[in-house]
Amino acid sequence: MKPAESYIFNQPEPYRGILMHLQMMIETTLPDIEMKFKWNIPCFYIGKSPICYLNANHKKQFVDIAFWNSAHLTKHLNVLIPENRKVVRSLRYSSLEDIDNDILVEVLKDAYSVRKNGFYKQKDLL
Repeated sequence: MKPAESYIFNQPEPYRGILMHLQMMIETTLPDIEMKFKWNIPCFYIGKSPICYLNANHKKQFVDIAFWNSAHLTKHLNVLIPENRKVVRSLRYSSLEDIDNDILVEVLKDAYSVRKNGFYKQKDLL
């Protein structure tokens, strides 16, 4: 088993179920995506472009699907959580029932469409 798969499989419930569902949704929405294991978490790339990563936070009891190019995202900004992060925003789930697949798919497609943009918008650098 690959390290990213092991990370998901070895999580206790409810994290394992949430992570498995997110992995399936990512891979079916963006078929060219590749799951890698970086920074000890599953990260998803298309070519060299990072799209998102998954992180189970046991202390705070949620799973994040975080998007690197969030400065360029345009869909569902009202539900994307920045939480003191300059670049990354995430969708956060504490249970499978929390996941709105329609929102998830729209944000994934949005992240795919801006994958070649930098992490920051030009105005953010000034």
